[in-house]
Amino acid sequence: MNRKLILGERIMYVDKAATVNCIFTAKIRGAITLEGLIHALGKLQQKHPLLGVVIREDENGRPYFVSDTKIPPIPVQMIERRDDDHWQQVSATEWEYTFNVRKGPLARVIWLRSDDVSELLLVLPHCICDGTSILTLMRELLQVLDKPETVLIPYPSFESIHDFIPASLSSWKLQLKLWLLSKMAVAVLALKTRGQLPARGKHYMVRWKLDRVSTTALINACKIENTSPHAVFSIAFMEAHRHVMGDASHGKVICPVDIRRFIPEIKQDHLFAFAPIAELSISKIDGDFWVNARQLKTDLINAIERMDVRKLLLTSEHFHTVATRMVNFLKKNDGTHDVTLSNMGKLDIPERYDTFELETLYSPSAAFPWRNANTLVISTFRGQTDFSFISCEIFLEEAKARTIMQKMQELLTINPVHEPAHQ
Repeated sequence: MNRKLILGERIMYVDKAATVNCIFTAKIRGAITLEGLIHALGKLQQKHPLLGVVIREDENGRPYFVSDTKIPPIPVQMIERRDDDHWQQVSATEWEYTFNVRKGPLARVIWLRSDDVSELLLVLPHCICDGTSILTLMRELLQVLDKPETVLIPYPSFESIHDFIPASLSSWKLQLKLWLLSKMAVAVLALKTRGQLPARGKHYMVRWKLDRVSTTALINACKIENTSPHAVFSIAFMEAHRHVMGDASHGKVICPVDIRRFIPEIKQDHLFAFAPIAELSISKIDGDFWVNARQLKTDLINAIERMDVRKLLLTSEHFHTVATRMVNFLKKNDGTHDVTLSNMGKLDIPERYDTFELETLYSPSAAFPWRNANTLVISTFRGQTDFSFISCEIFLEEAKARTIMQKMQELLTINPVHEPAHQ
């Protein structure tokens, strides 16, 4: 492989001295071995092209993925496990860990080890993976760890973003329009990114699980009310945010969408980092909870139907000249949204294996260097919904974040207790 990072990957890359890392943690009960982990990670590295690359930059500072046959194996760091919360402290450390992108590999595993229980923390820079990618890697890691003879079939990497763009999109009129827009973006972002970057504050994570009974009640309520858990989570967060932050709330949520639903050439088990987003808002934050949830579900469906992702990829290729300014803009600007909310849904990973049991999975986390770092990742495993909220003290004080999440939890456990809506 020798290809330029696409714009979405490049923004997540930030720069070679400060990778944005995703961390996905599995709690395992049973016996695992270092030899087994190394073997499993070797198979992952053989399958996925992005686990065998380094990142280099050209004379203009534009980064490239470059295959390297001498890349080291994915490392495993063993740490003696202290307690059930130890993984959270290690996650906070791993947010700040910077991969040596010139040497690789772009992955590592932390093994919190005890006699009966372990946590495996899978750490990757966000520029090579989205939520689906890191879920795939965890599934395959556990599969091979349990059954070392498992075969993982390699796949070829795409060589250019134009592999996904039909020739019919590349008209000279569109190319001219995009060229003019990119020149305008240079001027606009030059004005909006003047001045020094703000001081970087401490990142933190607030997390909790919705128990099995409450999760089931919530899912049933969504079916009755003809809405979705994603919409309900979004409304609950925005109402909780408004309750704590008052007029500082915008009533807007950013929702990443899995690009694989638009571009089937990117398979479910392929690593890919870019996710198109839908920006959703509610006009009456103090309106009826379920009315708002139904409206948000409709708005999300409509936003997804309007997406032309292949055209979006083509468009983005014309904005590499302002990529650095885009990153600086995100670092300086508060934005007009309350949270970026990613709901991974029910995680497709077995609970039990022949040699160990997967006791729980904790929703992935990433500490973004943006001014507005509010990120909520939600997933469901073994009938329980897990919430990981990550932000930064300089933007949202941790005490306020904990109050917001507590209020959200109250809303999610109170609202499912209701009579069916009258249509």
